[in-house]
Amino acid sequence: MTDDHAEHESSTIPERPRGMGDFLVEAHDWLRAELAALRDRLDHDAAAADWGEQLRTHCRTFCSALTEHHTGEDGGAFPVLARRFPALAPVLAELAEEHRAVHRMQAELGDLVDGDRRPDEVRAELDRLSAALEAHFRYEERTIVAALNALGPAPDIG
Repeated sequence: MTDDHAEHESSTIPERPRGMGDFLVEAHDWLRAELAALRDRLDHDAAAADWGEQLRTHCRTFCSALTEHHTGEDGGAFPVLARRFPALAPVLAELAEEHRAVHRMQAELGDLVDGDRRPDEVRAELDRLSAALEAHFRYEERTIVAALNALGPAPDIG
C-alpha cells in the first residue's frame, strides 16, 4: 500500500465528533467507576481502625460529584432538551424525579456513614443506591443520549 493510498483511506472515514450524549455516557461511566471504588473500599477497608473516616471522606466526594452531575442535568441539559424536543418532557420529568429519589438515598447513606454503622448496614444501603443509579443511568442513556448528541458537540474539557 502506498503512502497516498493510506492517506486517502484514513481521510475517507470521517471521525464522528463527540456529542453531548457521549459526554453524558462518559460522566456516567466515571460515576460507575467511583461507585465501584467506594464499594471496594468498604469491602476491603472495613477491618481498618479508621474505616469509618475513610468511608465518610470517599462517600462525601462521590455524593458531591453525583449531586453536581444531577444538578447540571436538571438546570442545564434538561431544559434545553425540553425546548428542543418537547416530546421528551415526560421522560425528563421522570428523570428529574429519579434524581430526587437518588438524592434521598444519598442522604440515607450519608446518615448511616456518619452514624458509624456496621459495614454490612452501610453495604446494604450502598448496594441499594448502586442498583438505583445503574437503572437510572441506563434509562437516561437509552432515552436522551441521541437527543443530546443532536444538540451538538461536547465541551472540550480534556
